[in-house]
Amino acid sequence: MRHSAEPRKNINYLFNLFHLVLFLTLVSSISHLVSILVSKKKMKITHTEIYRFSIPMEPFVIATGTMHFAQNVLVRIFTDEGIHGNGECSAFPMIVGETQETCLAMAKEFAQILKGKDPLDIPARMEDLLAYAAHNPTIKSAFDMALFDIAAKNANQPLYQFLGGHKRTIITDMTLGIDTAEQMAAKAVTHVKNGCTIIKIKLGKKVNEDVERVAAIRKAVGDEITLRLDANQGWSFDDALFALTELEKFNIEFCEQPMRTWFDDKLPELNINSPIQLMADESCYHHHDARRLINSQATTFLNIKFAKSGGILEAQKIHEVALQNGVKCMIGSMLESRLALTANLHFALACPNVVYFDLDTCLLGHLVDPVVGGLTYEGFSLDVPDTPGIGAEADEFFLEKCDSWTV
Repeated sequence: MRHSAEPRKNINYLFNLFHLVLFLTLVSSISHLVSILVSKKKMKITHTEIYRFSIPMEPFVIATGTMHFAQNVLVRIFTDEGIHGNGECSAFPMIVGETQETCLAMAKEFAQILKGKDPLDIPARMEDLLAYAAHNPTIKSAFDMALFDIAAKNANQPLYQFLGGHKRTIITDMTLGIDTAEQMAAKAVTHVKNGCTIIKIKLGKKVNEDVERVAAIRKAVGDEITLRLDANQGWSFDDALFALTELEKFNIEFCEQPMRTWFDDKLPELNINSPIQLMADESCYHHHDARRLINSQATTFLNIKFAKSGGILEAQKIHEVALQNGVKCMIGSMLESRLALTANLHFALACPNVVYFDLDTCLLGHLVDPVVGGLTYEGFSLDVPDTPGIGAEADEFFLEKCDSWTV
């Protein structure tokens, strides 16, 4: 007996029709979703506040000059979604070449360039600033920091988590500015009594007196305390080789930047012959410097500072070059308040190759603390808050006394 094919045709027709409807519904849903994503308004920068963020302090002496106050600048970038970011830089004219005045002048230009643009596209925003001005890394670092603060707040993460990091134990050193051997030794003893285990000694004046300074400090603090040196470009090649040879017996961890940067061509020779390991500081501003120094075997370690790198974005590139080549790094600073130091520590927590920490600047004689929240010290052990972003704000009462501009 023959069965009719009509029911089977009807079933196939309904089956195909169902799949067609399902496909069209799916296409419509995807199109609607794409339309929503495309039409979603990007965050925009509305305006920027700029502050002359001067911090009174005790005079701080290094080989290239003396700082009588912290020449800092604060920027606060505001967006149309109610999120604002904080960024701070500390001008150190005798090292980087920027003053507080040049930072303020460039901040006004940079703020105008960024107005109306997406703060979450940090590489593009920093490229905007680079396209306008080739250098000025110190003031650029304040804008970079504020943009990262916005991005981390938008992601509802503390900055170290946003950067892919996690908490670990961080111990900072304590720096001794240049003074007489007796005065430096006495200050070192005071720091050790307060729990300090790592002393960083500023040198770079008359080489024989520098040797006497280190000898006096080592005798005063004993053999258990770690000693680091920083000549801040103060020595010639011959003086550097003499000093490093003489100082080896004092068990020195490393020496930062023994010579002027114009002697960088002699760094490989000094690095090979020095009995003390070298750390490049003023010779390393960006990741191309890092690559050049490493490839020429001019240094053992690198010192990363936002005031040189232009902020976190470029600092990450320096760290990556160092990591690929097995070169350990230090995170350093100028004379920033706890606001910028907090951002420094967030960055370090996300960089496993940063193993040395020089984050003592606000302990070096700042006479006021213009920051609410942020990094905390338990002795010389450091920690950052787990609030979104950097987790630090400028004290509004302090800001009322600061010159300010809105762009």
